[in-house]
Amino acid sequence: MPDETALPPDVAARLKRDADGLVAAVIQQHDTGEVLMLGWMNDEALHRTLTEGRVTFWSRSRGEYWRKGDTSGHVQHVRSVAIDCDGDALLVRVDQVGAACHTGERTCFFTDIPAVVA
Repeated sequence: MPDETALPPDVAARLKRDADGLVAAVIQQHDTGEVLMLGWMNDEALHRTLTEGRVTFWSRSRGEYWRKGDTSGHVQHVRSVAIDCDGDALLVRVDQVGAACHTGERTCFFTDIPAVVA
């Protein structure tokens, strides 16, 4: 009997996890392309994201799973998930409800760094 909590073998085989078993997950608003945030997923977090329709991350600081929006109400409804060519990053396209950033901002990428371009 297959393990219903495991990732599909072809997906699991393509992932290149870091030393802690994590892969970066870039979260993007599906209809505008706006980059909202970056989180970390292990196999179980990705499995939950794929099967529950809501984004689940692994919190490196707390050492536990957290599903975006469970306490804030700022839910991320999954529209699609893609793996990059190297297998070391995921692109999760979502329908974001409310702010994506824990600061209350729409996106975590609200601080520009001036660049000098020659």
